[in-house]
Amino acid sequence: MSTSPKKQNDRRVEANVRKSRQEFLSLGDKAKQPRRITKPPQEPVRRSVRLRHSCHEWSRNTQHEHRYPSSTKNTAGKEFQSKPPSPPQVNDRKRKRPQDTEEPLHFRAKLRRRSQTFLAAEDTPIQGPASDAAKNEIDPIRNWIQKGYWPKKYFNQDISMSSLLPRKKSTSSLRRKGPSDEKQKEEESAPYVNPRYQTILETKGSFMKKAPVGITDESSLLNKALLNTDQMVPQNSLFRDDLFDTTCEKIQCENEPRVIRDIGQLIVPSAETLATYGATNLEHLVETVNKGWNKSIPFYGPRPQPDYSAGFRRSAFTDDQLEKLKPFIGDWDDTSFFMATDTMHFPFLTCEVKCGEVALDIADRQNAHSMTLSVRGVVELFRAVKRENEVHREILAFSISHDHTAVRIYGHYALVDDDKITFYRHPIHNFSFAALDGKEK
Repeated sequence: MSTSPKKQNDRRVEANVRKSRQEFLSLGDKAKQPRRITKPPQEPVRRSVRLRHSCHEWSRNTQHEHRYPSSTKNTAGKEFQSKPPSPPQVNDRKRKRPQDTEEPLHFRAKLRRRSQTFLAAEDTPIQGPASDAAKNEIDPIRNWIQKGYWPKKYFNQDISMSSLLPRKKSTSSLRRKGPSDEKQKEEESAPYVNPRYQTILETKGSFMKKAPVGITDESSLLNKALLNTDQMVPQNSLFRDDLFDTTCEKIQCENEPRVIRDIGQLIVPSAETLATYGATNLEHLVETVNKGWNKSIPFYGPRPQPDYSAGFRRSAFTDDQLEKLKPFIGDWDDTSFFMATDTMHFPFLTCEVKCGEVALDIADRQNAHSMTLSVRGVVELFRAVKRENEVHREILAFSISHDHTAVRIYGHYALVDDDKITFYRHPIHNFSFAALDGKEK
């Protein structure tokens, strides 16, 4: 039975409707899925010769500016990595190149890698030679780059120098209204009367004896030369042959001032008096008589006040030497290692006069204290310039103790052992000028 044309047409319509519905549903499903946007491949960046030259100069200058960071290198390094400097702007009026704005990123990454490499190299310990001395050596430039300060060894000399600076006098010294000799000599000498004062000096590093190693050969030769040199005998003095015995008898039971007046300058002649009589080589010396060493930095106990002392006046030094000494001498109200009084620099001779055998021991203690200060000043001066070995075991000062009959002569020196300084005395001569009819006078 054949199908009518009308039914065939209806079937074709239904088929088309179903097909259209399926296509519509298929399009709806595809619409629900997100679409990807594919970026076309980027063409190579075109660089002109001028742009390449500018970027190269910018990169080189930036590396040069950040080559030596300061002591805050960690902070600066992070900031440098996170915020690099912007590249120079290149103006091109002929054409616009948006892609060229991405150009600095390449250089930033490159510069960041170089900065990290340099900072890592800074943190690497300095590799020295295999020797121990080289291992302990510090490169001052590298130390300053890494740590921001110079090695401490360059300031050790300044520290040692600061210990030599002058110091202010005590309040009691400033309250004294008159010269130092107004204070009673007995009060000044009181601590020296006690034999234990010698023990106290030893605890401070000053010994009234010879050191085990002794003095240098040069100092021994000097002592012999001084003893063997013929001295000029003064004319018309109380030590004249026909007056000598009478003089010794008259001062036998007298006090110190009388002994000093009659025979003091015959035992220890006055340097200034000899200069007045024509000894031009002594014109630069200055002396004191019973004057306190108020300008000297104390060692222990009362300030020295020798019966006689000699040192150098300002004229003994050149202007350049005085200028170098000025920071260590200070003002009038300062004390110094290098001064005894306001006018005496580097005292080198003291004399103490007593009466009686036991009293000479007191004089020896007084001289030991005074000469400790004298030798200390010279040694400290040489230590300040790293030449202390030149005065090691060398006699630097002399002292004389005497009464109405006997004389004791000592030389004073120091032993320098690294930072430790000890003081000793060397007996040069001990004699009685009254014995053997005045042979040793």
